[in-house]
Amino acid sequence: MMNNTALNFTEILQESSTQCREFFNDRWKLYQKVLGNNYMGHREIYHVLHEFLISNWQQPFKLLDLGCGDASFIAQSLVNTSVSSYCGLDISQIAIAIARKNMRLVSCEQEFIQGDFCQVIPSLVKEEKTKFNIILSSFAFHHLNLEQKDYIFSQLKQLLLPGGVFILIDLVSQEGESRESYIPRYLKSVEKNWLQITSEEMSLVSHHMLESDYPESQKTLELLAKHNGFQKVECLYQQEDTTQLCCFYT
Repeated sequence: MMNNTALNFTEILQESSTQCREFFNDRWKLYQKVLGNNYMGHREIYHVLHEFLISNWQQPFKLLDLGCGDASFIAQSLVNTSVSSYCGLDISQIAIAIARKNMRLVSCEQEFIQGDFCQVIPSLVKEEKTKFNIILSSFAFHHLNLEQKDYIFSQLKQLLLPGGVFILIDLVSQEGESRESYIPRYLKSVEKNWLQITSEEMSLVSHHMLESDYPESQKTLELLAKHNGFQKVECLYQQEDTTQLCCFYT
């Protein structure tokens, strides 16, 4: 299930040139620019997350990170917390290699899984070997359609220990807002506020959203959570009408 063997970065880069190009393509560079310029509020969000972990989790906790990417922000949020175990899950083996390096900041047991979390999560549930105090998903959940979100909520509930929490950092739509209305509204904000991106990068953002973004309103997310046995919802951060950090408690 979980592989403790350290990844050799040189070996990873010797994978098919197609995969390497796919990862280090224009979308990845754009993503790094978004993070570097804090266009999506990562600094504020992960500061809130850090304070939440410090204040609410004095006892050792196990954390599963869905779509961990390079783990640069979660690594900083976990410094000086009581985390005892971190498991990062991402579809890209190269991202995992970078995440391993960034997670050196944190002193805890660490494991990494390569795969699509929609496939890996049901496998973890079926194996019944590992459960977590905290499951985190950051800017990935909105790529699922409504039916998939409902199913993943049901699986996450089974992966959480008693008293556990699913922390969702993600884009949200306004109540009653359709996808067809949400996307142009968000893109208008991007054009206004993401001052360092080029016209080509703006096209990438637009294409990505049209291809992959299916945000839900906070109310819909709360209904999905309650439908699958979560008892309480708490919103810790909200950025205008686009981004939220919400905790779903078992």
